[in-house]
Amino acid sequence: MTYIFPGMDPYLEHPNFWPEVHHWLISLIAETLMPQIRPKYEVGIEKRIYEVNDTNDTNGERSLLIGIPDATVKQPKSNLDLQPTNIAVAAPTTQPRKVMVPVPTRIKHVYLEVRDMETGWVVTAIEILSPVNKRSGEGRMSYLQKRQGILVSLTNLVEIDLLRGGKPMPTLDNDIESDYRVLVSRGTLRPEAELYSFNLEDRLPSFPLPLRSEDREPIIDLQVLLNQVYDRAGYDYRIDYSREVVPALAEKDKIWVKELLGMKNQR
Repeated sequence: MTYIFPGMDPYLEHPNFWPEVHHWLISLIAETLMPQIRPKYEVGIEKRIYEVNDTNDTNGERSLLIGIPDATVKQPKSNLDLQPTNIAVAAPTTQPRKVMVPVPTRIKHVYLEVRDMETGWVVTAIEILSPVNKRSGEGRMSYLQKRQGILVSLTNLVEIDLLRGGKPMPTLDNDIESDYRVLVSRGTLRPEAELYSFNLEDRLPSFPLPLRSEDREPIIDLQVLLNQVYDRAGYDYRIDYSREVVPALAEKDKIWVKELLGMKNQR
């Protein structure tokens, strides 16, 4: 089965698929850009490491913790500790209950930097948002600090949000509502920026990647890239389209998805 959605496939937002989709998109954007911008620029794949704690989560999503100290390792008992004694030990009167303890795990967030080949200066940063960036907590705060650092510099920013869940990144026009969005912010034109806002039924946009003002801007066709991700990763046979979408859809979108899948199955 070929890619069946006109825009974003909401099944790709499932936590089991999204990290892989994120990785594929980052790689394909870099692969697409390199022939268009060399030899003046290079594309670097960079990463940030987050530590997350899945059990400290009331919403069924992973929480983000940064700077968790190493756990204390209990030393094995010596032979002296294991010597039998004649001291009577009372039987426990309270039965324990099973609980979950926080076990931090690392997740890697990957992003792109377009750099001047000669100087190494970052000309454009390309971010694809992850769930940790859109939830309240240290993950969002950490990303917003980095984002603000870019916005007060001359570095261009491209921010791609293909996740319905969580809170969108702030703009001064906070009344704009959409399922997905792409922000293109040129360092020389701030505070003005271009926001491509679109919904589940819409095609993903094409947009120019900002470089320096004297350079031709390459075009990123996000829909074509997502279709390639779908094909290369084999999601047509890995996704069970009979299941509910995660995160859940609005009722009108559930009806639309059901009708779309029904029409495709009849062909």
